[in-house]
Amino acid sequence: MTLSSLRRQAREALKGKWGSAVLLMLVYAFVTIVFPMVVEVVLSGGWDVWVEQENVPTSASIVSLLISFALIPFSVVLYWVFLDAYRHEPVRIAPMFTVYQNGKLSLKLIGTSILFGIFIFLWSLLLIVPGIIKSLSYSQTFFLLKDHPEYGSLQAISESKKRMKGYKGKLFLLYLSFIGWGLLSIITFGIGFLWLVPYVYTSLAAFYDQFIRTQEQ
Repeated sequence: MTLSSLRRQAREALKGKWGSAVLLMLVYAFVTIVFPMVVEVVLSGGWDVWVEQENVPTSASIVSLLISFALIPFSVVLYWVFLDAYRHEPVRIAPMFTVYQNGKLSLKLIGTSILFGIFIFLWSLLLIVPGIIKSLSYSQTFFLLKDHPEYGSLQAISESKKRMKGYKGKLFLLYLSFIGWGLLSIITFGIGFLWLVPYVYTSLAAFYDQFIRTQEQ
């Protein structure tokens, strides 16, 4: 299957769902960008202190870090929402919040994300290229965790690495194919990302379903 076919399938999957997808991105932006910034500004002692980043209380930095970790499950489920959309399900906002009802799952997603980041960081210490290659190798980790909730963090990462053999170049080219749309989104002062992100995530879901999920034994 060609990359253009993947993107076409993504667009078809999003037909009739763009309104929900854009609303989801607005909620996502508020929760992951606006809310943490407001909390940090308040804890820093005001806008001026926060902007200058001088005499910022340690507590503000600690709370900001904790919020970042707490929002990991919220961000991971974004992949799952658009995987469901690709599988002919509606775009739903609720799963991004209800994931926290499962404390064990939330902690696993946080732990997996931390391990993911550590591995990529260590490979990047060698050179940028090995870091990019490994990030592509591990890229299917969270999709696999949705279809295989029984997987542990390391198992999901290892399975992603195994299944991505022979597909890293194709995924890299898929990412590159969105550069033009990314530039257009920047020109629109970021507004275009409300449509581009769902398009990209659904295309990644198509990649997973067509090339990775099909390797099920």
